[in-house]
Amino acid sequence: MTDLPLIRVEGLAKIFPGAQGGEDLTVFDDIWFSVQRSEFVCLIGHSGCGKTTLLNILAGLDQASRGGVIVGGEEVTGPSIEHAVVFQSHALMPWMTVMGNIAFAVRSRWPSWPRAKVTEQCQKFIDLVHLTGSEYKKPSQLSGGMKQRVGIARAMAIDPKIMLLDEPFSALDALTRGSLQDELLTICTTTNQTVFMITHDIDEAILLADKIVLMTNGPQARVCEIVENTLPRDRTRANMHRHQNYYPLRNHLLDFLVNRSAQFKEELSSPDYDPKNPPVVRPTAGDNHPTNPTAADRSGRIAAVR
Repeated sequence: MTDLPLIRVEGLAKIFPGAQGGEDLTVFDDIWFSVQRSEFVCLIGHSGCGKTTLLNILAGLDQASRGGVIVGGEEVTGPSIEHAVVFQSHALMPWMTVMGNIAFAVRSRWPSWPRAKVTEQCQKFIDLVHLTGSEYKKPSQLSGGMKQRVGIARAMAIDPKIMLLDEPFSALDALTRGSLQDELLTICTTTNQTVFMITHDIDEAILLADKIVLMTNGPQARVCEIVENTLPRDRTRANMHRHQNYYPLRNHLLDFLVNRSAQFKEELSSPDYDPKNPPVVRPTAGDNHPTNPTAADRSGRIAAVR
């Protein structure tokens, strides 16, 4: 029983009613995938495929039209202190200090804790995200990267079952983004945190994720395939591009975003495609996939990877 996935997404669909009696809009449909305990999973797809909506459903902030989400054996029916979310914007309370923002979450998680224990828990995660010395600064006194560090510390300080990240570094400059990605990778490895993250950044997904879920273009988006990261787990930003599997993996993801995400209806026609069991691929240096495969090539690939 211990090897059961921590998160199970089963037959998920989101449908918005048509405006003024028009046709309903199915953003995504028949979405199936799972996340193992301590696994870091990234979701990649073009704007409009429903990535943020999907994350909000996982967080209990939105309701699915069909299907369901199971976390730790329990169906998600609403927000939970067990599901921590880090948004694109820092979402900090501007009148509170760094310590105050994190303490607010910690007290919500453990209301009976004395003040000293709350402070100790907050300080542990402030130190972990390298904000020591900024405990009593307010958000207006922090840089964008520091604000996101507070958001990550606040999320992790409540010891959540799952951490959900909605492009948390997208608004940051390249240097700050790289630094925070490195820190997040180190923290999640140290704490064995289970993470589901949305990103548009291929290299970010390659650095952070154990597997990458690829969604087709919306409306009626589906999971095209699941890509297992074939780089070693101890990869770093400085050395990952030297690994022989880096470019096959990167090119596979890039080919999906440029070509396959918009042409997936052809792949759906393959009798081998089963939305309940999306194809799982492991791009390596020995692969010899065409840059822009035909529908027949893609159907053959689905059959081959199963």
